[in-house]
Amino acid sequence: MITLHHLEKSQSIRILWLLEELGVPYEVKLYDRDPETRLAPAEYKAISPLGTAPVITVDGTAMAETNAIVDYICDLHDDGRLRPAPGTPDRARYLFWFHTSQGSLQPLLTNKFVMMAMTMRAPFLFRPVAKALVGGLDKAFFTPRLTALMTEIEKQLGQTKWFAGEQLTAADIVMGYSMELAAHRAGMDEASYPNAHRFLKQMREMPSYQRAMEKDGKGTVLL
Repeated sequence: MITLHHLEKSQSIRILWLLEELGVPYEVKLYDRDPETRLAPAEYKAISPLGTAPVITVDGTAMAETNAIVDYICDLHDDGRLRPAPGTPDRARYLFWFHTSQGSLQPLLTNKFVMMAMTMRAPFLFRPVAKALVGGLDKAFFTPRLTALMTEIEKQLGQTKWFAGEQLTAADIVMGYSMELAAHRAGMDEASYPNAHRFLKQMREMPSYQRAMEKDGKGTVLL
């Protein structure tokens, strides 16, 4: 039996959605973040020492890292529906977007959020300096790269219903959380990125996603 150790408002919503979409038997244990630090609580870190999400346990063995967990679950339970087979037209798009989420988009979004949080938590006298440094880094590094990625996302979703093609795949499941984050934190507004917001709308309307959100109960994005 798979147990999903689900940290509120975290990337593990992806695994909850995946399990619901596949109809896999599983257990879910919910964890609230520390109200002061907004980090994972001690009981969660006892399972995942880094306190990162997602993490599952299977027969007492813990596994972390989103894409590793997705592949593990799909190896056991997917019939090929969520992972286009090698040689099929959707395969290259699937691989690109499946790995873009964790390899490019999510790190940029996370680092941008961390840098902005640093300016808010800096001592009052140092805050103007922190804001200037972070603002310069954002203008020179984060914003140009995020804009380039979101432009490619908008282009792809103008050509296909989902990231890999006309059918939902695991690439959409891992990109979904990052897309929510981009809409909340990175300026992915509906006027500039209508195709991206159409993706978010259809994702939120998926019965499996709605079931995952009901079990989560806290929303997806830490604000």
